[in-house]
Amino acid sequence: MQKASLLCSSNLISSPPTSLYTRLPLTAPFRNRCFRSLSASPRLRLSLNRFHGGRHGLSPLHSTATEEMIEASKNVSGFVEIGFLSSVHGLQGEICIKPRTDFPELRFCKAGRRWLRQQVSGKETIKEVELIEGKEHPGRKSWIIRFSGIETVDQASQLVGSTLLAEEEDRPRLEEGEFYTRDLVGMRVILKETGQVVGTVVNVFNSGASDLLHVMLKSSVLMPNGSGSNSTESGDAGPLVWVPFVEEIVPNVDLTRREMQITPPKGLLELNVRSDERSKKERRQLEWKERKKHQKRLIAAKKKLCEMEQQHIFHGFRFGEKSETSLLADQILSVNSKLLQQALQNIEIASKRWSITESLTGTMLVRNRLRISEKCFTPCTSEEKLGANFNLQEKALHLVSKGKVALVLDMSDQRNQGKEYDPSLAFSVSMENSETSFLQTLLCNDERFVKVEYRLSVPLVLICPADEINSMEKLFLSNNYFGFDPEKVWFLEEEKLPVVSSLLEQNRHKILMKSPWEILQSPVGSGGVISLLSSNDIAENLARMSVEYIQVCRGERYISGSSLLLGFVNSKEADIGVQVFKDREDIEEGFGMIFSMDIMKKLTRQIHKLQFYAVAKPNSHVELVEKEWVEVDPSSPNSYEFYSTIFSCLNACSLGKICVTEITK
Repeated sequence: MQKASLLCSSNLISSPPTSLYTRLPLTAPFRNRCFRSLSASPRLRLSLNRFHGGRHGLSPLHSTATEEMIEASKNVSGFVEIGFLSSVHGLQGEICIKPRTDFPELRFCKAGRRWLRQQVSGKETIKEVELIEGKEHPGRKSWIIRFSGIETVDQASQLVGSTLLAEEEDRPRLEEGEFYTRDLVGMRVILKETGQVVGTVVNVFNSGASDLLHVMLKSSVLMPNGSGSNSTESGDAGPLVWVPFVEEIVPNVDLTRREMQITPPKGLLELNVRSDERSKKERRQLEWKERKKHQKRLIAAKKKLCEMEQQHIFHGFRFGEKSETSLLADQILSVNSKLLQQALQNIEIASKRWSITESLTGTMLVRNRLRISEKCFTPCTSEEKLGANFNLQEKALHLVSKGKVALVLDMSDQRNQGKEYDPSLAFSVSMENSETSFLQTLLCNDERFVKVEYRLSVPLVLICPADEINSMEKLFLSNNYFGFDPEKVWFLEEEKLPVVSSLLEQNRHKILMKSPWEILQSPVGSGGVISLLSSNDIAENLARMSVEYIQVCRGERYISGSSLLLGFVNSKEADIGVQVFKDREDIEEGFGMIFSMDIMKKLTRQIHKLQFYAVAKPNSHVELVEKEWVEVDPSSPNSYEFYSTIFSCLNACSLGKICVTEITK
């Protein structure tokens, strides 16, 4: 593959076709030189600066280019344009010519044969002429030439408007590593990293700062706005985008194969593609409506906080820049006021680290119980191992294959949620990498997760911390969504509530501020799953998809063996199913539950009945004291974080509608 410096034509698409010349020594970085030299073929050398004749040094990372316009009559071919006869000069038959070549000295000073293309009686004709001499016209960006037999003003006037041609084979030979830009037009553009053909070069331009390729993308190339068809024909016309013709982005150009490889930075191909096809007026109207809607929501949110006597949150609006006050506005909008009011009402309930036994006291009376060994607790366990329970697994697989089951994976880090302050966990590291790695391993394993052939019909909801959502989305994008339908996959930020002071101030627990523009918040635990499914209308969307059961789980052990629980719940026509591991004491280290769509609708409508517990913890925060922001760094618990467990949902269901699977070793 031959390396070449990158160039771009300054001609518009509507201009006559141009041929550009690009030069880059293979043994050195880009050294762009724009020069006028006498040439046998007309070309425009692309550069950062308009040439005025002679040699011009170019700054690095720009290419030189020459332009030649090819045009031939029906009977004669193989010519290139070198100039346009613009006017008569003097009284001796001399003519001014506007050059269309990067080698004017060669084309206009060296005597010899040339050809004129003229329009005569509506027909294009090409005739041979003899060039006698030529010289540069200083300051006019043109040259003065004389032809044999043209000696008067009248004779010269008849040639004005004609195009001067030279033989194409008379073009200067290029050295190794050089090529004509005209040869770039029509080349295929390929992503070097993947080998994907993304488009075709349709023109080359000089932007003044750099040379640019105008590339027409294939319509099959998916853009951010979702445009792009499924067709893969190379002739499909898509949007036009700009690609800088610099070595870092276009490292390889293969003239023989008529293709070039590119390594574009992220977002380059989408940079000039409009993602919104609406008119500018329509977009402005929509933006205005969105601003008004945002203002109304902010006013309503501030009003609710005022009713809760939390006006101190608004102090940040008097300080900082626009970006900081905008952050505070977003923080206010993110507060779930109804859930916060509910949590504040439960603040007197003593915080407690519940065990599974205590959480499921009521389920000890449940008659619908199934005991099974953990060795049989996989989606693909053989009939021999399951015995009489094999039909439960078959029922579950049938429901999954028909799209009757939605899966909710709670990927949030809950190691220190719902527990009294533990200094050993106060500075624990982020779980992002381990959680992402675990999820990827799980999704790639048919034996431990939903079979690939069923995934298109299975809705999937992932709940994770805000700073991990981006990595989760990238993981799914890079793996083609692991076989799931992208329209049925949701990424939700874990439910949070503000942290409040443990001491009463004016008969209220004050919301603590992380900074003047940030509210100190903490995750609410597994009970927040129900709130998320309600506030984001996920439950309603799943109902419209004819989903009958929602599986909610956290932890590999609970994800892998959910088939038997699903089949068991279905066979007993129950509303809630719960997995219990005998060796597991901490209820938030993992859980697995099945909800019927009917009970989930009931829970999302009665979200105000969700039970919260206040957990005392130390939290640093800032306060406004006499118009100065003061940082408070406590040495002992000074605040309450609110916590809710998903097992509190059992209170909304009768014992006869609950199923329990007990997993033994």
